Amino acid sequence: MTLLLCGCDRVVMDPGGDIAVQQRDLILFSTGVMLLIIVPVMVLTVLFAWRYRRGNPNKTYDPDFDHSTTLELVIWSCPLLIIIALSAVTWTSTHLLDPFRPIARIAPGKPVAPGTKPLDIQVVALDWKWLFIYPEQGIATVNELAVPVNVPLRFSITSTDQFNTFYAPTLAGMVYAMPGMRSMMHAVLNRPGETWGYSANYTGAGFSDMRFKLRGMQPDEFQSWVAAARGDRRGQLTRQVFTVLSRPSEKAPPMRFAGVAPDLFDRVLNSCVEPGKPCMSDVMRADMSRGGGHPGDTRVGAGMPPGHGSLPLHGDKPTPALEKEPEDKGSGPNVTAPRGSGAPGQHRPGDERNRDMSLRAPNTEPGAPWTGQA
Repeated sequence: MTLLLCGCDRVVMDPGGDIAVQQRDLILFSTGVMLLIIVPVMVLTVLFAWRYRRGNPNKTYDPDFDHSTTLELVIWSCPLLIIIALSAVTWTSTHLLDPFRPIARIAPGKPVAPGTKPLDIQVVALDWKWLFIYPEQGIATVNELAVPVNVPLRFSITSTDQFNTFYAPTLAGMVYAMPGMRSMMHAVLNRPGETWGYSANYTGAGFSDMRFKLRGMQPDEFQSWVAAARGDRRGQLTRQVFTVLSRPSEKAPPMRFAGVAPDLFDRVLNSCVEPGKPCMSDVMRADMSRGGGHPGDTRVGAGMPPGHGSLPLHGDKPTPALEKEPEDKGSGPNVTAPRGSGAPGQHRPGDERNRDMSLRAPNTEPGAPWTGQA
């Protein structure tokens, strides 16, 4: 087992970012608390098996034993205390380490300075490679993520056509990349160096090689890296280039683009990179403003169900029944009492006033013909 573990990388237990450090501490705390009950149980299992073995000459036979208050307190109180401790820590950590929540500190004892603007990075999961767009720097990379150390990072994450998972162990935890949806992750990297990021959700043949290099740099080194990327010979990442780039490919090498279309990420998010294809946001906005459409209408957003709060195609929006006055509700056959003194029931099963609620001659024997209702 030791030889097999020699090939493993303990990157999860040796993170380089504050968020990943807190997640590691949570793993260690949870494991330690659970071992408080696991280790004693394993030890006592061996001890009881030895002490109460059949060949023990000093064993005690007590056929009348059925209850021990002390034993019951130990059996129930210890697991209960452990569950309470784990629940409290998990609940607080879930909110403090929420990936959508901006970070409040760079490192322990180093809060984020007021007015600090995070570095925006847009992440797109392709088949089978990662695209990183730096909107403020106007560059893009494939399978290479460079970030300055001790600078808050804000990731916007989406995917082209498959559910994926963006995972950089030294930076933070896993975040889903979903088509048509924008996920967020806030993090920080505290030390320079090179590590790897992965896809943590199986997506097909090229999944094993869908990884990217995470490079932590000092701020001046990062600026030099940005300048080098702006001078890359690949040129602009236009919508046409992205269409070619998004085709499935395995073991894609790192690439840099000197420029990127300003609205490329939003078009990927709204599934409208191809020329002439309407964006999902425009379709939904048109539908919400128009309240749906008619079958056969070829306009953008036509033929879709009405949006919440939209007006009907003709006339005013009807008033809900619960908001009407009693005299406006009226009555109908479903709420009108039977005429006369009431339904005769079982005394006159054929009477029309029973409203077909009674059986005239129920079949009681197997195979007997069904006589129907009165």
